[in-house]
Amino acid sequence: MISIRIALLSIFIVLAGATFKKPVTVYMVGDSTMANKGPEKFPETGWGMVFQEYFKDGVKIDNRAMDGRSTKSFIAENRWQGVYDKLQPGDYVFIEFGHNDEKIDRPLVGTTIEEFSANLTRFIHDTRAKGATPILMTPIVRRIYDRATGQLKNSHGLYPDAVREVAAQEHVVLIDMLAKSDMLVQQTGEEPSKKYYNFADSAQYANYPRGIQDVTHLSPLGAHKVAELAVAGIKQSTLPLKDLLK
Repeated sequence: MISIRIALLSIFIVLAGATFKKPVTVYMVGDSTMANKGPEKFPETGWGMVFQEYFKDGVKIDNRAMDGRSTKSFIAENRWQGVYDKLQPGDYVFIEFGHNDEKIDRPLVGTTIEEFSANLTRFIHDTRAKGATPILMTPIVRRIYDRATGQLKNSHGLYPDAVREVAAQEHVVLIDMLAKSDMLVQQTGEEPSKKYYNFADSAQYANYPRGIQDVTHLSPLGAHKVAELAVAGIKQSTLPLKDLLK
Protein backbone atom coordinates (compact mmCIF):
# COMPACT_ATOMS: atom_id res chain seq x y z
CA MET A 1 0.00 0.00 0.00
CA ILE A 2 2.83 2.38 0.90
CA SER A 3 4.60 1.67 -2.40
CA ILE A 4 1.39 2.42 -4.30
CA ARG A 5 1.02 5.75 -2.48
CA ILE A 6 4.64 6.64 -3.26
CA ALA A 7 4.11 5.77 -6.92
CA LEU A 8 0.94 7.88 -7.09
CA LEU A 9 2.71 10.78 -5.38
CA SER A 10 5.56 10.56 -7.90
CA ILE A 11 3.09 10.64 -10.79
CA PHE A 12 1.35 13.67 -9.24
CA ILE A 13 4.66 15.51 -8.88
CA VAL A 14 5.59 14.83 -12.51
CA LEU A 15 2.17 15.96 -13.75
CA ALA A 16 2.26 19.04 -11.57
CA GLY A 17 5.67 19.94 -12.91
CA ALA A 18 4.42 19.57 -16.46
CA THR A 19 1.29 21.59 -15.73
CA PHE A 20 3.05 24.47 -14.02
CA LYS A 21 6.16 24.62 -16.19
CA LYS A 22 7.25 28.23 -16.67
CA PRO A 23 6.50 29.53 -20.15
CA VAL A 24 9.35 30.82 -22.28
CA THR A 25 9.04 34.59 -22.42
CA VAL A 26 10.11 36.39 -25.58
CA TYR A 27 10.72 40.07 -24.88
CA MET A 28 10.62 42.50 -27.78
CA VAL A 29 12.47 45.80 -27.53
CA GLY A 30 12.43 48.27 -30.36
CA ASP A 31 10.61 51.14 -32.01
CA SER A 32 7.28 51.88 -33.67
CA THR A 33 7.66 49.32 -36.44
CA MET A 34 7.49 46.61 -33.75
CA ALA A 35 5.33 48.31 -31.09
CA ASN A 36 1.75 47.71 -29.99
CA LYS A 37 -0.71 50.30 -31.33
CA GLY A 38 -3.88 51.76 -29.91
CA PRO A 39 -7.14 51.80 -31.90
CA GLU A 40 -6.62 55.47 -32.72
CA LYS A 41 -3.75 54.48 -35.04
CA PHE A 42 -5.52 51.66 -36.90
CA PRO A 43 -4.69 50.31 -39.46
CA GLU A 44 -1.09 51.01 -38.40
CA THR A 45 0.16 47.75 -36.88
CA GLY A 46 3.47 46.88 -35.27
CA TRP A 47 4.72 43.45 -36.28
CA GLY A 48 5.24 42.57 -32.62
CA MET A 49 1.45 42.70 -32.18
CA VAL A 50 0.99 39.53 -34.26
CA PHE A 51 4.15 37.64 -33.29
CA GLN A 52 2.35 35.53 -30.66
CA GLU A 53 0.30 33.85 -33.40
CA TYR A 54 3.36 32.00 -34.71
CA PHE A 55 4.26 30.15 -31.51
CA LYS A 56 2.97 27.08 -29.75
CA ASP A 57 1.53 27.15 -26.26
CA GLY A 58 4.27 27.67 -23.71
CA VAL A 59 5.66 30.83 -25.33
CA LYS A 60 4.64 34.25 -24.08
CA ILE A 61 5.38 37.35 -26.15
CA ASP A 62 6.04 40.44 -24.03
CA ASN A 63 6.23 43.35 -26.47
CA ARG A 64 7.98 46.32 -24.82
CA ALA A 65 8.72 48.20 -28.07
CA MET A 66 7.54 51.81 -28.12
CA ASP A 67 6.88 54.43 -30.77
CA GLY A 68 9.68 56.91 -31.31
CA ARG A 69 12.27 55.14 -29.20
CA SER A 70 15.93 54.59 -29.89
CA THR A 71 18.49 52.58 -27.97
CA LYS A 72 19.32 55.80 -26.11
CA SER A 73 15.79 56.79 -25.08
CA PHE A 74 14.82 53.18 -24.30
CA ILE A 75 17.62 53.13 -21.74
CA ALA A 76 17.13 56.71 -20.48
CA GLU A 77 13.42 56.12 -19.79
CA ASN A 78 14.24 52.97 -17.78
CA ARG A 79 12.35 50.82 -20.28
CA TRP A 80 15.36 48.54 -20.62
CA GLN A 81 15.64 48.32 -16.83
CA GLY A 82 12.05 47.10 -16.75
CA VAL A 83 12.95 44.25 -19.12
CA TYR A 84 16.20 43.45 -17.33
CA ASP A 85 14.47 43.18 -13.96
CA LYS A 86 12.02 40.60 -15.34
CA LEU A 87 14.43 38.44 -17.33
CA GLN A 88 14.72 34.79 -16.33
CA PRO A 89 17.04 32.03 -17.56
CA GLY A 90 15.71 30.59 -20.79
CA ASP A 91 13.99 33.79 -21.93
CA TYR A 92 14.74 35.55 -25.21
CA VAL A 93 15.13 39.23 -26.13
CA PHE A 94 14.56 40.39 -29.70
CA ILE A 95 16.30 43.73 -30.23
CA GLU A 96 15.38 45.90 -33.24
CA PHE A 97 16.38 49.57 -33.30
CA GLY A 98 17.73 52.02 -35.84
CA HIS A 99 14.82 54.07 -37.21
CA ASN A 100 15.21 56.69 -34.48
CA ASP A 101 18.87 56.28 -33.57
CA GLU A 102 19.52 57.67 -37.05
CA LYS A 103 17.91 61.01 -36.12
CA ILE A 104 21.06 62.68 -34.87
CA ASP A 105 19.37 66.10 -35.13
CA ARG A 106 17.19 65.02 -32.19
CA PRO A 107 19.56 64.73 -29.20
CA LEU A 108 17.11 62.84 -26.97
CA VAL A 109 16.94 59.92 -29.38
CA GLY A 110 19.72 60.25 -31.95
CA THR A 111 22.95 58.33 -31.44
CA THR A 112 26.27 58.21 -33.15
CA ILE A 113 27.22 54.85 -34.64
CA GLU A 114 29.57 54.34 -31.69
CA GLU A 115 26.82 55.05 -29.15
CA PHE A 116 24.40 52.82 -31.04
CA SER A 117 26.88 49.94 -31.03
CA ALA A 118 27.66 50.44 -27.34
CA ASN A 119 23.95 50.40 -26.44
CA LEU A 120 23.35 47.21 -28.42
CA THR A 121 26.35 45.63 -26.71
CA ARG A 122 24.92 46.59 -23.32
CA PHE A 123 21.60 44.91 -24.18
CA ILE A 124 23.48 41.76 -25.14
CA HIS A 125 25.66 41.63 -22.01
CA ASP A 126 22.75 42.40 -19.69
CA THR A 127 20.59 39.73 -21.31
CA ARG A 128 23.27 37.08 -21.07
CA ALA A 129 24.00 38.01 -17.45
CA LYS A 130 20.44 36.93 -16.61
CA GLY A 131 20.79 33.62 -18.45
CA ALA A 132 18.61 34.76 -21.34
CA THR A 133 19.35 34.82 -25.08
CA PRO A 134 19.65 38.04 -27.13
CA ILE A 135 18.78 38.23 -30.83
CA LEU A 136 19.80 41.27 -32.87
CA MET A 137 17.70 42.51 -35.79
CA THR A 138 18.41 45.16 -38.39
CA PRO A 139 15.61 47.73 -38.91
CA ILE A 140 13.01 46.96 -41.55
CA VAL A 141 13.13 48.77 -44.88
CA ARG A 142 11.37 52.05 -45.53
CA ARG A 143 9.39 51.97 -48.76
CA ILE A 144 11.29 54.81 -50.41
CA TYR A 145 12.22 54.29 -54.04
CA ASP A 146 15.16 55.80 -55.89
CA ARG A 147 13.62 57.07 -59.14
CA ALA A 148 16.96 56.86 -60.92
CA THR A 149 17.47 53.16 -60.23
CA GLY A 150 13.98 51.90 -59.44
CA GLN A 151 15.41 50.29 -56.30
CA LEU A 152 14.65 50.96 -52.66
CA LYS A 153 16.85 53.62 -51.10
CA ASN A 154 19.13 52.95 -48.17
CA SER A 155 17.42 55.24 -45.68
CA HIS A 156 19.21 53.75 -42.66
CA GLY A 157 22.78 54.74 -43.48
CA LEU A 158 25.43 52.79 -41.56
CA TYR A 159 23.17 51.72 -38.70
CA PRO A 160 22.25 48.29 -40.12
CA ASP A 161 25.96 47.58 -40.67
CA ALA A 162 26.59 48.48 -37.04
CA VAL A 163 24.00 45.89 -35.96
CA ARG A 164 25.67 43.27 -38.14
CA GLU A 165 29.10 44.11 -36.78
CA VAL A 166 27.99 43.93 -33.14
CA ALA A 167 26.28 40.60 -33.81
CA ALA A 168 29.49 39.22 -35.30
CA GLN A 169 31.70 40.57 -32.50
CA GLU A 170 29.42 39.27 -29.75
CA HIS A 171 28.53 35.98 -31.48
CA VAL A 172 24.83 36.79 -31.34
CA VAL A 173 22.16 35.43 -33.66
CA LEU A 174 21.36 38.09 -36.25
CA ILE A 175 18.11 38.25 -38.20
CA ASP A 176 18.69 40.68 -41.04
CA MET A 177 15.23 42.18 -41.22
CA LEU A 178 16.42 44.94 -43.56
CA ALA A 179 17.63 42.49 -46.18
CA LYS A 180 14.55 40.30 -45.80
CA SER A 181 12.03 43.16 -45.94
CA ASP A 182 13.88 44.82 -48.82
CA MET A 183 13.59 41.59 -50.80
CA LEU A 184 9.90 41.24 -49.90
CA VAL A 185 9.05 44.73 -51.12
CA GLN A 186 11.18 44.51 -54.26
CA GLN A 187 9.70 41.17 -55.25
CA THR A 188 6.15 42.38 -54.58
CA GLY A 189 6.64 45.50 -56.72
CA GLU A 190 6.44 49.23 -56.14
CA GLU A 191 2.68 49.70 -56.40
CA PRO A 192 1.51 46.34 -54.94
CA SER A 193 3.84 46.71 -51.93
CA LYS A 194 1.81 49.67 -50.67
CA LYS A 195 -0.50 47.09 -49.10
CA TYR A 196 2.24 46.23 -46.59
CA TYR A 197 2.45 49.81 -45.31
CA ASN A 198 0.09 52.29 -43.67
CA PHE A 199 -1.48 53.67 -46.84
CA ALA A 200 -5.10 54.79 -46.96
CA ASP A 201 -7.28 56.93 -49.19
CA SER A 202 -9.03 59.97 -47.78
CA ALA A 203 -11.99 59.06 -45.57
CA GLN A 204 -11.15 55.34 -45.85
CA TYR A 205 -10.54 55.33 -42.09
CA ALA A 206 -11.90 57.74 -39.51
CA ASN A 207 -8.38 57.99 -38.07
CA TYR A 208 -7.08 59.45 -41.32
CA PRO A 209 -9.79 61.65 -42.87
CA ARG A 210 -7.27 63.07 -45.34
CA GLY A 211 -5.71 59.69 -46.06
CA ILE A 212 -2.14 58.70 -45.32
CA GLN A 213 0.95 57.58 -47.22
CA ASP A 214 3.25 56.18 -44.55
CA VAL A 215 6.35 54.49 -45.96
CA THR A 216 7.69 53.43 -42.54
CA HIS A 217 4.87 51.81 -40.58
CA LEU A 218 3.00 48.65 -41.40
CA SER A 219 -0.55 47.63 -42.22
CA PRO A 220 -2.05 44.51 -40.61
CA LEU A 221 -0.99 42.51 -43.68
CA GLY A 222 2.48 44.02 -43.56
CA ALA A 223 2.81 43.21 -39.87
CA HIS A 224 2.09 39.55 -40.60
CA LYS A 225 4.50 39.53 -43.53
CA VAL A 226 7.29 41.03 -41.43
CA ALA A 227 6.55 38.66 -38.53
CA GLU A 228 6.87 35.80 -41.02
CA LEU A 229 10.30 37.15 -42.01
CA ALA A 230 11.32 37.03 -38.34
CA VAL A 231 9.98 33.48 -38.09
CA ALA A 232 12.01 32.52 -41.17
CA GLY A 233 15.10 33.96 -39.45
CA ILE A 234 14.43 31.87 -36.35
CA LYS A 235 14.06 28.74 -38.46
CA GLN A 236 17.38 29.47 -40.18
CA SER A 237 19.15 29.85 -36.83
CA THR A 238 20.36 27.41 -34.19
CA LEU A 239 18.00 28.85 -31.57
CA PRO A 240 16.09 26.22 -29.55
CA LEU A 241 13.18 28.63 -29.86
CA LYS A 242 12.55 27.33 -33.36
CA ASP A 243 11.19 24.10 -31.87
CA LEU A 244 8.42 26.16 -30.27
CA LEU A 245 7.17 27.61 -33.56
CA LYS A 246 3.87 26.38 -34.88
